[in-house]
Amino acid sequence: MHRSVHGSAGRQSGEFEAEACGGHGVDQKAPRCRQRTNQISNSRSAQIFARGASNNQTGAHMKIVDSTERAFLPALKKVTSRGRVQGAAVEKTVKAILQAVERGGNKAVLRYTKQFDRVSMKDTGLRVTPEEIKEAYFHIRKDEGDALRFAAQRITSFHERQRMKTWMYQDHEATLGQVVTPVDAVGVYVPGGKAVYPSSVLMCAIPAKVAGVSRVVMCTPPQKGPINPYLLVAADIAGVTEIYRVGGVQAIGAMAYGTKTIQRVDKIVGPGNIYVATAKRLLYGTVGIDMVAGPSELLVVADDNAKPVHVAADLLCEAEHDEDAQVYLVTTSAQLAKDVARLIESQLKGLQREKIAARSIARHSVAFVVATMDEAIVVANQIAPEHLTLSVSEPFDYIEKIRHAGALFLGRYTPPSVADYVAGPNHVLPTGGTARFFSALSVHDYIKVSNIVHYTRDELSKVKDHLVRLANIEGFDAHAKSAQSRFS
Repeated sequence: MHRSVHGSAGRQSGEFEAEACGGHGVDQKAPRCRQRTNQISNSRSAQIFARGASNNQTGAHMKIVDSTERAFLPALKKVTSRGRVQGAAVEKTVKAILQAVERGGNKAVLRYTKQFDRVSMKDTGLRVTPEEIKEAYFHIRKDEGDALRFAAQRITSFHERQRMKTWMYQDHEATLGQVVTPVDAVGVYVPGGKAVYPSSVLMCAIPAKVAGVSRVVMCTPPQKGPINPYLLVAADIAGVTEIYRVGGVQAIGAMAYGTKTIQRVDKIVGPGNIYVATAKRLLYGTVGIDMVAGPSELLVVADDNAKPVHVAADLLCEAEHDEDAQVYLVTTSAQLAKDVARLIESQLKGLQREKIAARSIARHSVAFVVATMDEAIVVANQIAPEHLTLSVSEPFDYIEKIRHAGALFLGRYTPPSVADYVAGPNHVLPTGGTARFFSALSVHDYIKVSNIVHYTRDELSKVKDHLVRLANIEGFDAHAKSAQSRFS
C-alpha cells in the first residue's frame, strides 16, 4: 500500500510519537508508553541495516553493493527478511487497551482519548456532524476539491471493473454456483500525526461503496480544533456514512467490538502505526482486516538507459513517507547506482520532509548492482516489494516475469506518485515481502462469496452411492445416513 500497510503501519509507521498508543498525541503523563515507543523505533532501526556510511543518519548515503562482493548476499537476506512480525513489544499495552474498550465501551474510548490525544470529549462529541462536513468545504480551495473529485472518479472507474457477479450453472448432476454479497459494515482507519492523507480515505472507502457496502465508518484521531477539512471532504466524496473523532488502538477496538455510539463493523481497513497494526492483527477473527502492513517500500529496477535523476526522485518520493520507509534500487549499471546515490543527496535539499526522507535513506536504502536483467528480476522477486518500478526500455516484456509485487509501475514516465493519487488502482498494498501471498486492496476485500448447491431427488440418487462410500471411508456414518434417509 502506498501508505503503509501507507500499508502498512505503512506510511504511518514513523508516527510513533504522534500516535503512540492512542491517536494523535502522547500524554505527558504516559512516559512508559513513550519510552516503549522509542525502544521500538530504535530497535527496528538497528535491525535493518548497519550499513557503513548509512550509520550517519543525517548523511542520507545510499549503500551500494555489487553482486560480485561478499556483502551482496547478506545484504539481500536482510532485505528479504524485513517483514518479520513486528509488535511483540507493544502487545501487552495493546491488549490492555482493547480489553478496556471491550468492557468499558465509550467510557474507555473517551478515557484513552484524553490520555493519549489530550482531548476531552463527551459521548455526544465523538461523531462528526453533517454541519461540520459542510463547513469543511469552505476551508479548501475549489481546485483542491476538483483534484479530490478527479482522483475519486479515477479510483471508482478502476474498481468498478473488479466487480464480481453471482453465477450459477447446471451440469445434469446438480445446480451449482456462487452468490456474491457485500459485507454489511466497513471501518476505515485514517491516521493522524505527521501528515494528512485524504487520498487514503478515497482508496479505502470508494472500493467499499463500489462493492455495495451500505455502512462505511471512518475513525481518525481528534484534534484540538476541527478535523482536517481535506479528510472530511474526501470522506464525503467517497461516500463515508459515519465519521468519528477517535484514533489509535481505542478506535480499532471500538469498531471491532462496538460501543454505545460506534456500532461494530465487519471489517477494518487502512494504515496506522505499530500500535494500530498490532491491534488489527490481534483482533483478526473478531473482525476482518485488510492486511497487517509495515513501512512503505519502493524497488526500482533500472537498466543502463534509465535516467538517474528520475530514479533518485522516485526513491525520495517513497522515502519521504516516514523514517522507516524502505527504498531499493536493482540495476545492471554500477555508474547509474553511483549517480543515483549522489543525486539523492542533492535532491533531498529543500524538501518539506527532508529530515524524514534523509533518515529513511540513511537507515534503509540500498542499491544492488547485478550483471544482467535476468538477475535483476530474480532479486526483485526475492524482495517482493510493495511498489516495483520497471525503468527499462521494454517494461511490458517483464510483466509475466515479475512474480511478487504489490503494484508495478512500467516505463520511464510512470512515477510512483501518479499511482498514489490519480491513476486509479489502489495504493493500499502489501509490504514486508507479503506480496508473495497478499494482493492490493480491492473490491474483493469488501465482498463475501457463498457457494450454491441444489440437487433434485433424481440428481441426488445418481451421486448417493459415491457419497456414502466417501463418508464411510472417513468414518462419518451420519453423513451417509443423511443422504440415505431421503430414499428410505
